[in-house]
Amino acid sequence: MSEPTATWSFPTTIRFGAGRRRELAEACRGAGMTTPLVVTDAGLAEHAITHELLAILRGEGLAAGLFAGVKGNPTSANVDEGVAALRAGGHDGVVAVGGGSAMDAGKAIAFMTAQTLPMETFEDIGDNWKQADHAGILPSIALPTTAGTGSEVGRASVIHVAAVARKVVVFHPGILPKQVIADPELTTGLPAWVTAATGMDALAHCLEAYCAPNFHPMAKGIAVEGTRRIHRSLVRAYRDGSDLDARSDMLAAAMMGCVAFQKGLGGIHAMSHPVGSLYDTHHGLTNAVVMPYVLAFNRSVVEPDLGRLAGYLELPDASFQAIMDWVVDLRREFHIPATLAELGVATDRLDEMAAMGEIDPTATGNPIPLTRDNLRPLFQNAISGKMPA
Repeated sequence: MSEPTATWSFPTTIRFGAGRRRELAEACRGAGMTTPLVVTDAGLAEHAITHELLAILRGEGLAAGLFAGVKGNPTSANVDEGVAALRAGGHDGVVAVGGGSAMDAGKAIAFMTAQTLPMETFEDIGDNWKQADHAGILPSIALPTTAGTGSEVGRASVIHVAAVARKVVVFHPGILPKQVIADPELTTGLPAWVTAATGMDALAHCLEAYCAPNFHPMAKGIAVEGTRRIHRSLVRAYRDGSDLDARSDMLAAAMMGCVAFQKGLGGIHAMSHPVGSLYDTHHGLTNAVVMPYVLAFNRSVVEPDLGRLAGYLELPDASFQAIMDWVVDLRREFHIPATLAELGVATDRLDEMAAMGEIDPTATGNPIPLTRDNLRPLFQNAISGKMPA
């Protein structure tokens, strides 16, 4: 049997382990930075983590600045303000500190500093990325403080772009950070609900990548191992935030999920992106709410694969239902709502959400082709709590 033709790419240098944040100045110099701009959100800006990182940089003679104007769902305005701050301070790169929002915004700031075309030009469709000014893209270093999106090893940023009134997946190979410092000690202070919501985001990435129909056996294998680590450690990290072994597992799993979804994402993200755009909901939490509905929708295609995955995870039986039961049990353990209605999502925008989901780049990775005609009832089910037959 001949295999399909495909092109694969894997990520950047990762400094993994407790205490590795102390190597930040060295990593910046390695990326050619002498005046980095630390990009984070307002809450983290006042946290001891950020003060420590700024002290490390400045203590090593690097003229570090701070931009803390990132929202939970980062917007094009946040990026524009960050670009302005970077230029005003004469900064030569970005250090992104925080969760997926800070990662996405920081990478986008480093990227958009060089661009004259609007952000939506670079949406991850076809070869749009080739329209970018490649030479002027500034380097970035990523320090994740959550274990969820894995955006620190991604070549894209998800930004709500005002000009098109929706979330846009902005893609360019040069968006990928030059180095990642994955220090699990930076995640130990997370509230339990953030640990749960971001962890469910990592699970969504692994499950969707594993089930996506595109040919990428390496990514599929990474998705399997990422899921195993989540199965082993997410509940532990939720129950005891100081468990460094569990935190390390989850930090690795989050990056594995992001690497794996080069193979594709799918309906979970095609639903959560419109909901996040219209209702400003937490991305990982939204993924967790819609996950069982999408799994049920895709069951006819993914059942054999998920049965094999259940066997690898040593669930009670090697079946699709065992995976579904595990996901539902996780939601119950974490007190995650069972419906979108509990997040404030109403049926009056069903057509709008379905249309947005159909054109979301993640929709193309779903095992069953997604259209507004089948997304509309899927959104309706997720709002009402009715599981697809």
